[in-house]
Amino acid sequence: MRRIEEKEEKPKQSPKIRRVPEILRQKKSSRKARCYDPFVVSISPYHHDKPDLQEVERLKIPLARQYVKDCSRSLEVVYGKVEEVSNHARGCYPDDATSKFDDTKFTRMIFLDGCFILQFLVSLIHGEPMKGLKTNLVAFVQRDLFLLENQLPYQILQALMSLRFKETERRLLINRFIYATRGLNNRYPSLIERVARKLNFKAKPAGMELPHEPDNPVHLLDIFRSHFINKIDLMGCHRKGKARYWYSYPAAKELKTMGIHFKSSNEDRFTDIRFKGYLTAGVLTLPRIILDDTTMSMLLNLVAYEACPDTPDDFGITSYVCFMDSLIDEAKDVEELRKKRIIYNMLANDHEAAELFNDVAKDLVPSPCAFIDVKERIETHYKNKCKTNISEWLNSHFESPWTLIALLAAIFAILLSFVQTYLAWVDFCLGENHSHFWCPFPKR
Repeated sequence: MRRIEEKEEKPKQSPKIRRVPEILRQKKSSRKARCYDPFVVSISPYHHDKPDLQEVERLKIPLARQYVKDCSRSLEVVYGKVEEVSNHARGCYPDDATSKFDDTKFTRMIFLDGCFILQFLVSLIHGEPMKGLKTNLVAFVQRDLFLLENQLPYQILQALMSLRFKETERRLLINRFIYATRGLNNRYPSLIERVARKLNFKAKPAGMELPHEPDNPVHLLDIFRSHFINKIDLMGCHRKGKARYWYSYPAAKELKTMGIHFKSSNEDRFTDIRFKGYLTAGVLTLPRIILDDTTMSMLLNLVAYEACPDTPDDFGITSYVCFMDSLIDEAKDVEELRKKRIIYNMLANDHEAAELFNDVAKDLVPSPCAFIDVKERIETHYKNKCKTNISEWLNSHFESPWTLIALLAAIFAILLSFVQTYLAWVDFCLGENHSHFWCPFPKR
């Protein structure tokens, strides 16, 4: 019993940088499984020394040299800063991942990786040339830096940034890189901000806000996830005291015919999903997302991170993917969301975009607490026959704007005809030759 109590009192281990859970790799096709592996650059021990990654591996030394130079410190000082935290960094990986590295080789690896990442960030954000790194490789490097098995302990990056940047500059650099990777502006500036900017007041430009950074972030992927997750939106069942796994409502195109319209959110968090009901209709607000060749890789690695032990248990990204999958069955559903500027589709066609969400969501289980209020309101609207019948009638008769224009033109023609008839009758009544007719108007 004492041993059990001692185990319970033992402090929780720091989060590990783990491999993608094997169950996720097994359930994915070879195309999806490739989304977990780096294309051009290896960071950390998992994919180190792979032959097909050596082109960029050779560029780490000149980029690290450039970073050290820009720190205005000696190589010994910068390397020593990494050496101080190398033991902690080694403990972030499972023993079998680092066993082939002695302390010197491991420290050299994380030093080069850390300098490479930060010099890449600085060059990308400020539009500076990167020594030897061709333009066609930049997007692949950016993609590879957000793979679960390609993460460097954030403490290494903090140690290196402390020699070059102030705290605010450091957070701004990471923030801008994350939003550049997401491909969306943080938000459109408000009217007050635009007026203040015109008047040269000190207003923060859009996209430069400094969101709350997670306590003791593990790595870049963890920070990326924290930027676009609001845990309050994932706690619906804690407020309502219940949880459900199954809801009954159709996909986006059919929801529209039943009076549920779609709107893009002003925020870019994946959890910013809202539903507002009206008399006969409803509005479902969804966050924007760009779908391109790197989106599947990003979503799969975020989902894999949430599936690891010692990670946040809210399953925010997993729940978002499953919710979008519930709205998207085929290309016409993507088309509906694309028209509302919720989905920016850079893929070949809408069918490929629909397949992306369907494939990523396959075999995933969302949090039963996530978006529970939204799901219940959609289901309630869907099951309200009065609302849906009215919406279907309006949609079937006035789906085209020309139908509405024709109706308005017909009403206008009827009103015009009525006015003409009325004026003719008044003129007839006031005529001198029609005194034998009763007329409510006095004669001229």
